[in-house]
Amino acid sequence: MGGGAAASVLSDTRRSTGSARVLLIVGGGIAAYKALDVARRLQDHDIAVTGVMTGSASAFITPLSLAALTGEKTYTDLFSLTDEAEMGHIQLARQTDLVLVVPATANLMARTANGLADDLATTILLATTAPVMMAPAMNQAMWGHPAT
Repeated sequence: MGGGAAASVLSDTRRSTGSARVLLIVGGGIAAYKALDVARRLQDHDIAVTGVMTGSASAFITPLSLAALTGEKTYTDLFSLTDEAEMGHIQLARQTDLVLVVPATANLMARTANGLADDLATTILLATTAPVMMAPAMNQAMWGHPAT
Protein backbone atom coordinates (compact mmCIF):
# COMPACT_ATOMS: atom_id res chain seq x y z
CA MET A 1 0.00 0.00 0.00
CA GLY A 2 2.87 2.43 0.40
CA GLY A 3 2.92 5.21 2.94
CA GLY A 4 3.78 4.54 6.54
CA ALA A 5 1.22 7.09 7.70
CA ALA A 6 -1.66 5.17 6.13
CA ALA A 7 -0.43 1.90 7.55
CA SER A 8 -0.12 3.50 10.99
CA VAL A 9 -3.66 4.94 10.91
CA LEU A 10 -5.15 1.66 9.77
CA SER A 11 -3.11 -0.43 12.23
CA ASP A 12 -4.27 1.72 15.15
CA THR A 13 -7.88 1.44 13.98
CA ARG A 14 -7.68 -2.30 13.50
CA ARG A 15 -6.24 -2.73 17.00
CA SER A 16 -9.06 -0.78 18.60
CA THR A 17 -12.03 -1.95 16.50
CA GLY A 18 -10.89 -5.16 14.82
CA SER A 19 -11.46 -3.77 11.33
CA ALA A 20 -10.49 -0.86 9.11
CA ARG A 21 -12.40 1.05 6.42
CA VAL A 22 -10.97 3.15 3.61
CA LEU A 23 -12.97 5.54 1.48
CA LEU A 24 -11.21 5.53 -1.90
CA ILE A 25 -11.88 8.67 -3.93
CA VAL A 26 -10.93 8.29 -7.58
CA GLY A 27 -10.04 11.48 -9.43
CA GLY A 28 -10.35 12.01 -13.17
CA GLY A 29 -6.85 11.53 -14.50
CA ILE A 30 -5.11 8.98 -16.67
CA ALA A 31 -3.81 7.32 -13.48
CA ALA A 32 -7.38 6.48 -12.39
CA TYR A 33 -6.79 2.86 -13.39
CA LYS A 34 -4.27 2.60 -10.54
CA ALA A 35 -7.12 3.04 -8.04
CA LEU A 36 -8.35 -0.42 -9.01
CA ASP A 37 -5.01 -1.92 -7.99
CA VAL A 38 -4.97 0.09 -4.76
CA ALA A 39 -8.46 -1.20 -3.89
CA ARG A 40 -7.39 -4.79 -4.51
CA ARG A 41 -4.21 -4.41 -2.45
CA LEU A 42 -6.11 -2.89 0.47
CA GLN A 43 -8.54 -5.79 0.39
CA ASP A 44 -5.60 -8.21 0.36
CA HIS A 45 -4.95 -6.82 3.86
CA ASP A 46 -8.59 -7.31 4.93
CA ILE A 47 -9.35 -3.60 4.70
CA ALA A 48 -12.88 -2.73 3.62
CA VAL A 49 -12.95 -0.30 0.69
CA THR A 50 -15.80 1.93 -0.43
CA GLY A 51 -15.37 3.77 -3.72
CA VAL A 52 -16.31 7.31 -4.71
CA MET A 53 -15.63 8.52 -8.24
CA THR A 54 -15.64 12.00 -9.71
CA GLY A 55 -17.49 12.52 -12.96
CA SER A 56 -14.17 12.80 -14.80
CA ALA A 57 -12.92 9.54 -13.29
CA SER A 58 -15.75 7.75 -15.08
CA ALA A 59 -14.10 8.69 -18.38
CA PHE A 60 -11.15 6.46 -17.44
CA ILE A 61 -12.68 3.58 -15.44
CA THR A 62 -16.26 2.56 -14.76
CA PRO A 63 -18.04 2.61 -11.41
CA LEU A 64 -18.94 -1.03 -12.10
CA SER A 65 -15.24 -2.00 -12.23
CA LEU A 66 -14.57 -0.46 -8.83
CA ALA A 67 -17.76 -1.93 -7.34
CA ALA A 68 -16.86 -5.39 -8.65
CA LEU A 69 -13.45 -5.22 -6.98
CA THR A 70 -14.64 -3.82 -3.66
CA GLY A 71 -17.90 -5.75 -3.40
CA GLU A 72 -19.61 -2.49 -2.40
CA LYS A 73 -21.57 0.19 -4.21
CA THR A 74 -19.45 2.86 -5.87
CA TYR A 75 -20.81 6.36 -5.31
CA THR A 76 -20.67 8.98 -8.05
CA ASP A 77 -23.43 11.53 -7.58
CA LEU A 78 -23.86 14.11 -4.83
CA PHE A 79 -27.52 14.53 -5.70
CA SER A 80 -28.59 10.89 -5.90
CA LEU A 81 -32.12 10.83 -4.50
CA THR A 82 -31.69 7.43 -2.88
CA ASP A 83 -28.35 8.22 -1.22
CA GLU A 84 -29.00 11.82 -0.26
CA ALA A 85 -32.35 11.07 1.35
CA GLU A 86 -30.13 9.78 4.16
CA MET A 87 -27.43 12.47 3.72
CA GLY A 88 -25.14 9.90 2.13
CA HIS A 89 -22.18 12.24 1.74
CA ILE A 90 -22.11 12.83 5.50
CA GLN A 91 -22.39 9.11 6.26
CA LEU A 92 -19.56 8.34 3.84
CA ALA A 93 -17.43 11.08 5.41
CA ARG A 94 -18.05 9.78 8.94
CA GLN A 95 -17.94 6.03 8.43
CA THR A 96 -14.32 5.72 7.36
CA ASP A 97 -10.97 5.44 9.06
CA LEU A 98 -9.02 6.94 6.18
CA VAL A 99 -9.86 8.84 3.00
CA LEU A 100 -7.47 7.98 0.19
CA VAL A 101 -7.51 10.00 -3.06
CA VAL A 102 -6.05 8.14 -6.06
CA PRO A 103 -5.23 9.88 -8.33
CA ALA A 104 -5.31 13.32 -6.80
CA THR A 105 -5.44 15.49 -9.90
CA ALA A 106 -4.42 19.14 -9.92
CA ASN A 107 -8.09 20.05 -10.34
CA LEU A 108 -9.27 17.93 -7.41
CA MET A 109 -6.48 19.15 -5.13
CA ALA A 110 -7.11 22.82 -6.02
CA ARG A 111 -10.86 22.55 -5.48
CA THR A 112 -10.32 20.89 -2.11
CA ALA A 113 -7.67 23.40 -1.02
CA ASN A 114 -10.02 26.26 -1.89
CA GLY A 115 -12.94 24.78 0.02
CA LEU A 116 -15.08 24.07 -3.02
CA ALA A 117 -17.69 21.38 -2.47
CA ASP A 118 -19.20 21.09 -5.92
CA ASP A 119 -19.35 17.31 -6.24
CA LEU A 120 -19.54 14.24 -4.02
CA ALA A 121 -15.77 13.83 -3.71
CA THR A 122 -15.02 17.39 -2.61
CA THR A 123 -18.03 17.48 -0.30
CA ILE A 124 -16.76 14.36 1.47
CA LEU A 125 -13.22 15.75 1.65
CA LEU A 126 -14.54 18.86 3.40
CA ALA A 127 -16.92 16.95 5.69
CA THR A 128 -14.67 14.17 6.94
CA THR A 129 -12.75 14.20 10.20
CA ALA A 130 -10.76 11.12 9.15
CA PRO A 131 -7.17 11.48 7.98
CA VAL A 132 -6.92 12.25 4.25
CA MET A 133 -4.08 11.01 2.05
CA MET A 134 -3.70 12.17 -1.53
CA ALA A 135 -1.61 10.51 -4.23
CA PRO A 136 -0.91 13.38 -6.64
CA ALA A 137 -0.80 12.48 -10.32
CA MET A 138 -0.10 15.15 -12.93
CA ASN A 139 2.68 16.23 -15.26
CA GLN A 140 5.73 18.03 -13.89
CA ALA A 141 4.68 21.47 -15.09
CA MET A 142 1.34 21.16 -13.29
CA TRP A 143 3.00 19.81 -10.13
CA GLY A 144 5.53 22.65 -10.15
CA HIS A 145 2.92 25.38 -10.60
CA PRO A 146 2.49 27.55 -7.47
CA ALA A 147 -1.28 26.98 -7.47
CA THR A 148 -0.76 23.26 -7.03
